[in-house]
Amino acid sequence: MLVLVIEDDDRLAKTLVKGLEEARYSAVTCRSVAEARRRLAAEPVDLILLDLGLADGDGLDLLRAIRREGLRIPVLIITARDAISDRVQGLDAGADDYLVKPFAFAELLARIRARLNRAEPQVSTRLEVGDLVIDVVTRRVTRRERVVELTPQEFSVLHYLALRAGKIVSREMLARDVWQVRSRATPLDNVIDVHISHLREKIDRGFDGPLIQTVRGVGFRLGGES
Repeated sequence: MLVLVIEDDDRLAKTLVKGLEEARYSAVTCRSVAEARRRLAAEPVDLILLDLGLADGDGLDLLRAIRREGLRIPVLIITARDAISDRVQGLDAGADDYLVKPFAFAELLARIRARLNRAEPQVSTRLEVGDLVIDVVTRRVTRRERVVELTPQEFSVLHYLALRAGKIVSREMLARDVWQVRSRATPLDNVIDVHISHLREKIDRGFDGPLIQTVRGVGFRLGGES
């Protein structure tokens, strides 16, 4: 589970991330509305912790924009605004929960668990990217009905790319979410590149349209524009 912490208090943000990681969640932080918008466009998240008083705008405006765009990500507001009218305004804007600072971290975790347990996952067991078909349950991969034999780790990388089809996936994202490594290093980058090379050989060789693309200096993308 990836939690996006949108909080401009560096000390609190670091404390939240540390606590979330100890509770076995992945967590990333943003300090501003603009940074949060970029992050949400780059990768999917499972839950948002949203402060309202951000450096470049009000978190409520970001929340309303997220809901207008049809994103159903659970959003838990964490703020010092404790008036009843503030709570009503936040919930009316689309928040799933509202927690006033200062709060006990145990309560925050309980609210996160409750929210994620109620969420209805919309995960398909069959992913299609162009003529590539991935059966998540049987772990069977075909392209134009030709079976593609993959190692378990190659399948994990491909599945991760397919869930983000058309979007750029960085080496940092792969290191964190597939290899479960917090700090990237050159040897791991080399391992990632080898796996991408093997996938490209198995999936794209013999076909006119390559599906796996390298975006120089940024990462990789499955499908999308060349």
